[in-house]
Amino acid sequence: MFEYEILATQGRARAGVFHTPHGDLQTPLFAPVGTQAAVKAVTPAQLAELGATLVLSNTYHLYLRPGDDLVAEMGGLHEFMGWRQPVLTDSGGFQVFSLSDTRQVDEDGVTFRSHIDGSTHRFTPERSIAIQENLGADIIMAFDECADPYERAYIEQAMERTHRWAERSLAAHKRPDQALFGIVQGGVFPDLREASAEFIASLGFPGHAIGGLSVGETKDEMHAMLDIVTAILPEDKPRYLMGVGTPEDLINGVARGVDIFDCVLPTRLARHHAVFSPEGRLNLMNAKFARDQRPIDEACACYTCRTFTRAYLRHLIVAKEFLAGTLLSIHNLHALISMVKDIRKAIIEGREWGMEQWGMVAGQG
Repeated sequence: MFEYEILATQGRARAGVFHTPHGDLQTPLFAPVGTQAAVKAVTPAQLAELGATLVLSNTYHLYLRPGDDLVAEMGGLHEFMGWRQPVLTDSGGFQVFSLSDTRQVDEDGVTFRSHIDGSTHRFTPERSIAIQENLGADIIMAFDECADPYERAYIEQAMERTHRWAERSLAAHKRPDQALFGIVQGGVFPDLREASAEFIASLGFPGHAIGGLSVGETKDEMHAMLDIVTAILPEDKPRYLMGVGTPEDLINGVARGVDIFDCVLPTRLARHHAVFSPEGRLNLMNAKFARDQRPIDEACACYTCRTFTRAYLRHLIVAKEFLAGTLLSIHNLHALISMVKDIRKAIIEGREWGMEQWGMVAGQG
């Protein structure tokens, strides 16, 4: 069911198809993040119009609210959120990592406090898999421990624990209609990343995720870790770089053999009045846009750019109209989704692509 076909390569970059129960994923791709079973300010119909094919939702948040049992009762995430295409859920490991002041990690799992009401909860690999099976996503993640990328002594412990938890996640996984991905950790240390990639690859997962990046390391360090990991992970299985999503990161990731990306960045920027453009990131709150009759990007085909001026968008922001967040999110999501789709087409057609071709979209022109 979860076969990955490579259609074309260009260097280490690949264009492929990953088959899932809710549709084929044309890779490389960018997935919008719907943390609480909703991409902020954007409807499922708008996502489909933008060309999104995969949406990510968050195990930790949905476990706390409304509860994975309720989602299962409602028919699973696809029915619950009205999204009929593939869904991916993370394991909750990164969110627990972010709760550093309240979490307690041991060999069996993690005890943590809810950010909502302070109540105490516990995740183990088995519990994380059970929650994700209730949620019903097409692609789910093994439970892992994400740690500070520079603390070698602890990173090594966390990596080894992640490996043991990966084995337990595999043993706990029961639903054949869900693809369980293993997660590579190891911080910024080449030998640990190599060891982690080799171990996770040996377990026979149908796909692999690369975790613990874009958490404070430099771009050069991220690229070095990707070079190591993608050279080891199997060619015939998809590779997912977790939580990475600037335009330049997507370009550099695809060039290193990454197939799937997700990030909250495009909608988060939109909520802070910022958009991708050929001039770099623009803050449309700026007074200089008050009489600007141009669209955000004259070359962009999204609904926002086809229909509205920078002046109107600034007016919505100043007036605190909810529509501003929707229109800016539509543009930012379109910029990333369409950029990666065009790169995929270039790989298949054997054309050049990269920062030189896409620097304007990436705000590097």
